[in-house]
Order: sequence, then structure tokens, then C-alpha cells
Amino acid sequence: MSLFDLTGRIALVTGGNGGLGLAMAEALAAAGAHVAISGRRADKLAVAMDQLGPPHTSHQVELADDAALPGLIDAVVAAHRGLDILVHNAGTSVRGAPEELARADYEQVLAVNATAALRLSQLAYPHLCARGGGKLIHIGSMFSHLGSPFSLPYAVSKGAVVQLTKCLAIAWAKDKIQVNAILPGWFDTELTQGTRAHVPGLEQTICERTPAGRWGKPEDLAGTVVYLASAASNFVTGASLVVDGGFSVCM
Repeated sequence: MSLFDLTGRIALVTGGNGGLGLAMAEALAAAGAHVAISGRRADKLAVAMDQLGPPHTSHQVELADDAALPGLIDAVVAAHRGLDILVHNAGTSVRGAPEELARADYEQVLAVNATAALRLSQLAYPHLCARGGGKLIHIGSMFSHLGSPFSLPYAVSKGAVVQLTKCLAIAWAKDKIQVNAILPGWFDTELTQGTRAHVPGLEQTICERTPAGRWGKPEDLAGTVVYLASAASNFVTGASLVVDGGFSVCM
């Protein structure tokens, strides 16, 4: 059996109905996992399921609603009879000058990007333990380490994701649960299309600074998520793997 074989494993990918989330869900499915995806929009979930097909499942949920999170985990476990892998990819952002930032917008971004990562991890924990261990994969960002003057709540929330990853990795190592983060750089997604519209010339600037000479494509995360979800990473925990074409190591 390959170190990267996920046959028989059950994975939940939040925000798996498009962009990076769908690409990771497809990669996990290709490796043999049964995948559940969640998202806010029923129309996007339907399109994603046209690509994934059975035995994979979709679940509509608003992650900012804390009361809805237990139902999501329960539904996935009921549909697939367990849970081995949680990829918290769902994220949101607001853009604008820090001095104009509304508290409600700040709290909304943290609720989805950081607080839901903790709550879903807590809810998944007993199910992972019941399977003899498992994998938690949190999707951070290069802005987990870099400042962002035009999207402060996003950068703060992604910084919190890295610290959450380290804390849970220490706490749950005894349970054979590995907790790691993926920090994507500039990827061509629906979320970054809004950023490009907000920052003139951004697309060219990123290409010029990135050693790889291009923006990332969603499928560029496929190998990383399968690695962290598989037995190949059983001695890797508390790590944050940067996938940014070299952007963050350049001056």
C-alpha cells in the first residue's frame, strides 16, 4: 500500500465547493478518500458535486453560526460512518483601510477563518480518537506571517490559525492526531479576484516577485494536502507548509 493511499478514509473539506477547497477535495478523492464538502451556497455545492459525484457528499452550512457546527460534523459522520481527516479551508475577507474597519466585519472574518477552525477541531476530536487517530489540516495563508494593510482581519485570522495548529498539535499528539497547516500564497481564485480589483497592478507585481513567475493554480495544492492527510506525514505535526512559489522568501 502506498504511503499516500487514502482508501477507506473519510475527509471533510470546508469551503470545498470551489477554488482551493474543491481542488483539495478532488485530490483527496483521487487518493481514495470518501470526501464530504461543505459550503454556504447550494448552487456552488451542486456544481462541485457534479464534479465529485458519489460516494462523496455535500453539506450546506454557515460556519459563522456556531450553533450549526455540531450538525455539520454529525451529518458527515452519519453519512460516512466516521471521520479521519478535517481540512478547514473555508475563509472570508474584507478589504479596506484599518482606520475604517468596522468591528462587525472584523469579528465575522475571525469567526469563519479562526474560531470555526477551533470549534470544528473540537467537534471532530472524539471521532478521530474513535478511529485511532487522524489528521487536522488548517488552511492559513502567507499572511499568517506577512502583514496586510488592505485586509487586516484576514491576516490576523490566518496568524491565529498557525498558533491554533501548534497548540492542538501539542495537545493531541498523544491521541495520534497530527495537526498541520498549509499556507498558500497568491493563488488564482474567486477570493483573490476581488483583491486584484482592489489593488491596481497587483497581478503583474506578484508575478515579478514570485520566483516561479506565476500565480498559483488550485491544483498546485493537491500534493500537499494528500501528503498531510496520509500516513506519509505521521511524524509531522505542528508544521506550517508554505505553498507560494517562493514569494515569501523574496525581498
